Amino acid sequence: MMEAIHEILREPWFYTTLSLTYVLSIITVILVIIGENRNPVKSLAWVTVLILLPAVGLVLYIFFGRNIKNKRMISRRTKRRLLKKIKSPRNSSTPPAEYRPLAKLAQTILGSPYLSGNEVDIFSLGTSKFESLAEDLRHARKFINLQYYIFQDDELGREIAAILKERARVGVKVRVIYDHVGSFSVRSDFFKQLKAAGVEAYPFFKVAFLPFASKVNWRNHRKIVIIDGEIGYIGGMNIANRYLDGGKFPLWRDCHLRLEGPAVASLQYSFARDWSFMRDEVLDQECTFEARGDVGVQAITGGPMSQWNSIAHVFMRAIIGAKKRIFLQTPYFLPPETLLKALQNAALSGIDVRIMMPRKSDSWMLSLSTRSYIAECLRAGIKIYFFRPGMLHSKVLIIDDNLSSVGSTNFDFRSFEHNFEANVILYSEEINERLRGIFLNDQSHSDRIYPDAWKRRPRLQRALESIVRLLAPIL
Repeated sequence: MMEAIHEILREPWFYTTLSLTYVLSIITVILVIIGENRNPVKSLAWVTVLILLPAVGLVLYIFFGRNIKNKRMISRRTKRRLLKKIKSPRNSSTPPAEYRPLAKLAQTILGSPYLSGNEVDIFSLGTSKFESLAEDLRHARKFINLQYYIFQDDELGREIAAILKERARVGVKVRVIYDHVGSFSVRSDFFKQLKAAGVEAYPFFKVAFLPFASKVNWRNHRKIVIIDGEIGYIGGMNIANRYLDGGKFPLWRDCHLRLEGPAVASLQYSFARDWSFMRDEVLDQECTFEARGDVGVQAITGGPMSQWNSIAHVFMRAIIGAKKRIFLQTPYFLPPETLLKALQNAALSGIDVRIMMPRKSDSWMLSLSTRSYIAECLRAGIKIYFFRPGMLHSKVLIIDDNLSSVGSTNFDFRSFEHNFEANVILYSEEINERLRGIFLNDQSHSDRIYPDAWKRRPRLQRALESIVRLLAPIL
């Protein structure tokens, strides 16, 4: 048998056949990419990788390049049933007149209504957020629905897990969704112990060896908690010690919200839809529609199965509607061309556009790609700030005096096209002012980047930025 194999390996036709098969595989993948009619920039990025690095490119495409757009997460019947839970006749108010087109857009593509009468607390540091969350979890009476991209097995993770176990033991229905890729380093025993205590804990898109390639690129990046249908949390913070001690950075800055009021039902809808997709179970849990404050809220979610890049569409509408200012905080700035042009257009029109990002990032590759966009932003008059004290992980968009957004969405291709994300649009002068105050405080601890100084950075760095930028649409 081995001699026969060696004979075949010595034959010239074997290597010719192998080479032709390989080349045909590359050509086939390129034709598939072109036939999918994706964003031309993204298609070109994949074709470039496949041509320049065919072996590596083919493996990367198998793992990260497949498209699941327009595939249905849940049935229309289930979607209608879940949407009924957030469309209450008790909350029939309308958004401010200037933002009605924006609210209409979000409702049209997502089914998410504008809901007034909410109270909103803002957390800019993990210490205060997790103290509040732990206290609310301890007082849960009916149910806890908790969803995080990362649920780390560290001191903070074990503290939250202990509370969830205790609540489950006394009869509170506790459900947990964690992302399998985001929490890949966590020992399986950690989640097995949750289950043993009565917590229903499951990974979203579980990654196993054989179907690994079909799921690894689509990550549930949402960070949502719903407690008793009365309290909700949403934002950018995961469950990990670095939100308390900074990890490898002196500080880990992020933004998270605590909601009370009708908008909690919108968070519940997002969780229930993901749960139904995973477990084929329709959650029938009631949420309050009693007014608790005066903030108008609209939840927006996005994912790779959506017909529309919904969050990108909503952000685009908000940006082109700006009249005075656009303040953006994001850990990674790899914008689709349309959003980049919208920001440039705003700055060239005299609108005060400021973008803040970390001076030192947790990803060297994303940092290089991010910096490749800075020069063209500066040319348009956009003000760029590098946050000094640590890792800026906050995902906040502030428009004029009355509009803002907080959530899990980074301003990059991955969040807009590949990840399952969740944000809220906040229609409130008070919340806008508070978020603007946080932004300006961060700005006082940041370095503004000026065009002349930016041009003087080393040529090698500029070359690396340009090379990595080619991969921006697929990072």
